[in-house]
Amino acid sequence: MEAKATRVGYGEMILELGRQNKNIVVLSADVTASTNSHLFAKEFPNRFFNIGISEQDMICEAAGLSLVGKISFVSAYAIFATGRTWDQIRNTICYCDLNVKIIGTHSGLMVGPDGATHQALEDIAITRAIPNLKVISPCDYLETKKAVKAIVHDFGPTYLRLGREKTPIITEENTPFKIGKANILRDGIDVTIFATGVMVSEALKAAEILEHENLSLRVVNVHTIKPLDKNTIIKCAKETGAIVTAEEHQIVGGLGSAIAETLGMNYPVPIEMVGMKDSFGESGEPFELLKYYGLSDIEIIKAVKNVLLRKKF
Repeated sequence: MEAKATRVGYGEMILELGRQNKNIVVLSADVTASTNSHLFAKEFPNRFFNIGISEQDMICEAAGLSLVGKISFVSAYAIFATGRTWDQIRNTICYCDLNVKIIGTHSGLMVGPDGATHQALEDIAITRAIPNLKVISPCDYLETKKAVKAIVHDFGPTYLRLGREKTPIITEENTPFKIGKANILRDGIDVTIFATGVMVSEALKAAEILEHENLSLRVVNVHTIKPLDKNTIIKCAKETGAIVTAEEHQIVGGLGSAIAETLGMNYPVPIEMVGMKDSFGESGEPFELLKYYGLSDIEIIKAVKNVLLRKKF
């Protein structure tokens, strides 16, 4: 299976869109090559701004550019793009509902050797709580390209969560992408697995393994954390009666929490959550870290079997 980093999809698509729309501007916090915004910078030096290691300033400058009609893309490591700038995102961008797109690369555990200080495992929680801010977590390279194109045409603040490491490409060119609409990638009747980001491919692997044990699993790619596709979530809960969530993020405040909130108020069913269990990460090889912290197909399989024990048949 071919693998590419989602940050590469961003770099390629923002360059393509920049050729079509002269109002697109890109800002970087001195991580131009790492975030793949160097492609845009090379071709459009007059529409690219390297602010340096000053993420708060970058957000405020992007806000100013949006006020004169620009579509501002700010790019930095996810931990700094959301954590260090939370005040500016909330009060300068989202309170004023400005057209700024926050691109957080190097998210989650799969930053790998960079360790805990650079592993953004809380970014979904702290962004989805802010009014007016959309939160999108693509599952692969191709979906990232579609997401970048979609947010250019969707006015308002957006946080796009991307990764550093190459991950499997599991979607196709014709796979639909619509902000706020989850995609059912595999149908099943016993349990629904809601996954986001790199964990979608892990969920598909788990479903394939469990098929040999006569278990039928539905796998749903929740690329948009906010606005959440509540209709699909409730429908799947009614049809399969049991839910597993999977994310490369803290369980607290992430995708699992968002889905539990929705079902708790609409259609409660048993839920098991796969994700970081209230801990920091450490340095290591990306996919080894996923397994070490229980963010792999193995843990998803365990969660499926546990939730089936609680399911009301």
